[in-house]
Amino acid sequence: MHFAYFFPWWAAVLVLAAVAALAYLSYRRPLLPLSLGQRATLGSLRGLALLIVALCLFRPVLLLPPHGTRDAVVPILIDASRSMRLADGGSRSRLERALNLVRTDLEPRLGRDFRIELFSFGDHLQPVQPDQVRADERASDLARGLRTIESRLRGDRVAGVIVLSDGGFTGDEPQRALGRRPVPVYPIGLGSTGAWRDREVLGITAGEAHLQGSTVDLAVSAVSRGFGREPFDLRILANGRPVATRRITPDADGAPVHEVFSVSPDARTPTVYTAEIPAVPGEAAAENNTRGVLVAPAGRKRKILLVEGAPGFDHSFLSRALGLDAGLDVDMVVRKGENANGQGTFLIQANDGRAQALRTGFPQTAEELDGYDALILGNISADELSHAQLDMAADFVGRRGGGLLLFGGLSFAHHGFATTPLATVLPLSLDDQRGGVTLTSLASAPGERMESNKVVPTLDGLSSPVTRLGTSSDDTRKKWAALPALASATPLGAPRPGATVLAVTAEPGGAIVPVVAVQRYGQGRSMLFTGEASWRWKMMMPSSDLTYDTFWREVARWLSVASPDPVMVSAPADLEPGDAAPIDVTVKNATFDPVSNAVVRVTVTGPGGQHWDLRENLDEPADGRYRASLRLDRAGLYHVSAQADRGNQSLGRADGWLLVGGADRELTDPRVHEDGLRRLAAASGGRYLDAGAIGQLPRLLADREPLSEVREERDLWDSPWVIAAVLLLLSAEWLLRRRWGLR
Repeated sequence: MHFAYFFPWWAAVLVLAAVAALAYLSYRRPLLPLSLGQRATLGSLRGLALLIVALCLFRPVLLLPPHGTRDAVVPILIDASRSMRLADGGSRSRLERALNLVRTDLEPRLGRDFRIELFSFGDHLQPVQPDQVRADERASDLARGLRTIESRLRGDRVAGVIVLSDGGFTGDEPQRALGRRPVPVYPIGLGSTGAWRDREVLGITAGEAHLQGSTVDLAVSAVSRGFGREPFDLRILANGRPVATRRITPDADGAPVHEVFSVSPDARTPTVYTAEIPAVPGEAAAENNTRGVLVAPAGRKRKILLVEGAPGFDHSFLSRALGLDAGLDVDMVVRKGENANGQGTFLIQANDGRAQALRTGFPQTAEELDGYDALILGNISADELSHAQLDMAADFVGRRGGGLLLFGGLSFAHHGFATTPLATVLPLSLDDQRGGVTLTSLASAPGERMESNKVVPTLDGLSSPVTRLGTSSDDTRKKWAALPALASATPLGAPRPGATVLAVTAEPGGAIVPVVAVQRYGQGRSMLFTGEASWRWKMMMPSSDLTYDTFWREVARWLSVASPDPVMVSAPADLEPGDAAPIDVTVKNATFDPVSNAVVRVTVTGPGGQHWDLRENLDEPADGRYRASLRLDRAGLYHVSAQADRGNQSLGRADGWLLVGGADRELTDPRVHEDGLRRLAAASGGRYLDAGAIGQLPRLLADREPLSEVREERDLWDSPWVIAAVLLLLSAEWLLRRRWGLR
């Protein structure tokens, strides 16, 4: 014991002397005669009471020995996600093993020295008893759990956090939840690291949404682990109906396989395509054998404006190919010559409502041009368009999000559009530097000599919807090889950064030059076709061959399909039941400028016919983006409808589709993820442990407990025992006084 208020020895002597004097004087001359022993007893009782009161004035403090770690908290977090149901080939599930570790190892070993608190985590963190934990959660969001623990136990001494999990975390990386001075985390991995038999569909993606009558590429990746090179079936289902099956033989055990299926979705209704591997006995998890993707309906026809500098074979064959496509609405303008006044004359084939705007050979205002989705300029010299029209065309791509194609020898003569606003929009430099194309980008066999003016797809071209003519890479190569040579190709400069060359050809001298090049520019797309006389692909092939028509229709579709509407609906693609889905509605006016004062109504219809009217909020005024949110608790298809108005004016309507439950994030690669658990332990200053190393935990936690050697100071002046002692002494004195006749 010591005193918080220091005083010298002589002060202590004075206090003792004063107390002794007061006690002695109190009974030096009592009112009644008392014996010496009686006076000594009463004086001693009063003196002791006064001494205790005097000592309390100097705040006596009791120094306790080091308290150890008994008051330090050790939270134990148990993963309650569905992957913890897996038994890894044994009789007990991962969750059962975790609860057994808590009961038989962690609580007995740590309960003597630490205060244990048990939690489960999945979508949320919650305190539990061992018999209450169920592996029913659709997520394992440990990052949220660690943030909740930090908030919940703020002010407590936390020696460390123990995590029992297989490491297949969803949500943010757990390391992001660690503060600047993190509490050490000790993960204990649960799950098999040895023999593992499981087949899984890793992913399925659909190519760009094509227009009516198009095929769509489904790219599927899958893996077979623990079965060696044993073949398996990979099936594609459209809205539950089988449409394709392939027998797959992996290159090696655990080696991913990649397959592309060409499918024809319904143009009027949404189609859910599911990739499926039939489950076999002995698989660790059959739930990850399927994965789905949504292909939305084709939607409205796409509007194309074709402007050509002169009639000819190119115009005849191209206009026929595009005009027969039911998904396209094509307006055509062909320059015929000049009248007596030197003014241009044009052949115009257009919708009655749009023909008047094309009377001068080109739309007169940006609003008129913005009504189209793609602009095709063929065999037209730059001086046939005014600077204002060229500016409009560049703005049409960059701001409006339209597509632009430039083709034909006349367009590239004398450096063509090299000094116009379109120069930066197009994917190749419009000069004759002849750079940027190498043989490594070709799809032909190494050492194979290219025939002059024969078109050869590059590796990028084999997978692009623009130049993919067949159902496979080999089929595409064969179809391009069967086509006649072009009359010529105009050599241009190097591809711009971000541009892609899809097809090339060889000049008579052997130089390789691009024929098809594409790029994204601003909000839209652009393309160059440098070949001359592609109509040969129609004239010199059998009448039944549709390669020419297919190529040019796919060009028009690629240019126009990504063109936005004034009102657009978008939402995340990978949604699961229980997710809160943000639904974005972008609103623009007729000139595609953002509208930030619209009234937007969003309605959602669920798979069971449920109906929600959502309240939207303006999220990004500069982009005219409005956002609503809805929690989707049921798997299936959801239809989203948005209507935007400003005053009495309708700005447009848009429809969208959401697929919920197409993939199961929780059971994606459900093996134990030791690497992720080790990274979490290292980032927090903890240590990764397997079940056999749990005996080290008490020592590790005690070593990391920062206050285990600090001696505690406890005040005595306000102790109940001190007050009780003073009262007891005074009471004893009073009772003896009464007994001996004193008042």
